[in-house]
Amino acid sequence: MPDPLAALIRAELVRAADPARAPGMQAYMKSALPFYGVRVPQVRSLTRAAALRLPPTDLPGLTRSARELFDQASHREEWYAALALLGMPLGRGRPELLGLHEHVAVTGAWWDVVDETAHRIADLHDTHPRHTADTVRRWSTHHDRWLRRLAIISQLGRRDRVDPRLLSEVIEPNVSDPEFFVRKAIGWALREFARQDPEWVRRFVEGHQQLSALSRREALKHLPG
Repeated sequence: MPDPLAALIRAELVRAADPARAPGMQAYMKSALPFYGVRVPQVRSLTRAAALRLPPTDLPGLTRSARELFDQASHREEWYAALALLGMPLGRGRPELLGLHEHVAVTGAWWDVVDETAHRIADLHDTHPRHTADTVRRWSTHHDRWLRRLAIISQLGRRDRVDPRLLSEVIEPNVSDPEFFVRKAIGWALREFARQDPEWVRRFVEGHQQLSALSRREALKHLPG
């Protein structure tokens, strides 16, 4: 039997579809999956509305709905809806979902999915710091580039709660990585932390001459001189 919440969300996506917009969205995202033509903010909004109509009562129920949407997706917006479900209060900061977050990142295998998943890992850094730190350290040396990216950007948005030692530990195995999306992630993570501790970022960049020009440029982008 189809999951009722997943089925409702799919029906709402079909109702909101804009076939004129869909091809451009698919081309922009270089997606093998087609699009309905529904913008991400609208996907989030209709997902929240559907979850109010058929609220998940426990974590297994939420997980079941999200997994069905993600693993059986016919259109990319179903992925986005699954991510929106995993960001609901019921699923936020839950270590039981780490395996699912990893599955989503590896399966989605593109920046839109991975960057949204990073918010969920940031939540986990707050609720279960030791276990989450161990996980992102493992990801930082994984053969999958998207897990490496996820590890590097997993503290984005944490501001003064960023653990600089952990940030260094997940970047250092990747300073010479040739992958564009990993290099960009390094620069992004360092640039964001520079808002909190610019001197730490300067020292890190100066002490890691193997950093790519892209990572270095992004890290120092908003720092004077």
